Amino acid sequence: MSNKTKKAIVTGGTRGIGRAIVKELASRNCCDVLFSDVAFIYNSCDECAKELIEEIKHPEIKIFGFKADVSSLEQAQATVNAAIEKLGGVDILINNAGITRDNLLLRMNEKDFDDVISANLKSVFNYTKAVLKPMIAQRYGRIVNISSVVALIGNAGQSNYAASKAGVIGFTKSMARELASRNITVNAVAPGFIQTDMTNKLSDEQKAKLTQNIPLGRLGTPEDIAKVVAFLCSDQANYITGQVISVDGGMTM
Repeated sequence: MSNKTKKAIVTGGTRGIGRAIVKELASRNCCDVLFSDVAFIYNSCDECAKELIEEIKHPEIKIFGFKADVSSLEQAQATVNAAIEKLGGVDILINNAGITRDNLLLRMNEKDFDDVISANLKSVFNYTKAVLKPMIAQRYGRIVNISSVVALIGNAGQSNYAASKAGVIGFTKSMARELASRNITVNAVAPGFIQTDMTNKLSDEQKAKLTQNIPLGRLGTPEDIAKVVAFLCSDQANYITGQVISVDGGMTM
């Protein structure tokens, strides 16, 4: 695969970490491979999708956006089929889509729990299942699932989110064992506190308090995550599978 342009599908691709991953894979020349063909899945912001496509637009790059509910297996299969048709195949899957519905458990309702599990965990099942047949047929695949350090240490008010992201880790390790014989690697990246729309809403005081627990003394950037994801998709990472890599400035060491 080292001389072949790889073809990637990224869920939750229009904002924050997902957007950075799409841009990294569409522009990164890593290990003599240009990740130039990318299909991203998004849920609601059509304008965001158009802006991303325009930003990446290049005569040698295939970039497509598909609108779908990632919690639906039927829609996942349909979008993967459409992406494969447009890209000419699939070599890489990045399961990034996710939501939060934070609240203390006493105040959390059933829908808040179910919605987070569906968007964050079931979506990983949906898209992984949808890409397996073509990846197994070509005996090659790279799957990277975006978890969270919250899955490793917990966080008050995020029991639903922590449970979903811990589930992603268990799913990652199980799939790594199932698929290793088919030359498909499956890994997880666990971001720490990253500068996204979510953290931008915090006050300077709240951000300062967060960074007190981060040895590197700063929040991470979406690009910090995207570069690790791109490495795990590259041929340099051929012997890495079933791992959880924390990208958190040392917070959980």
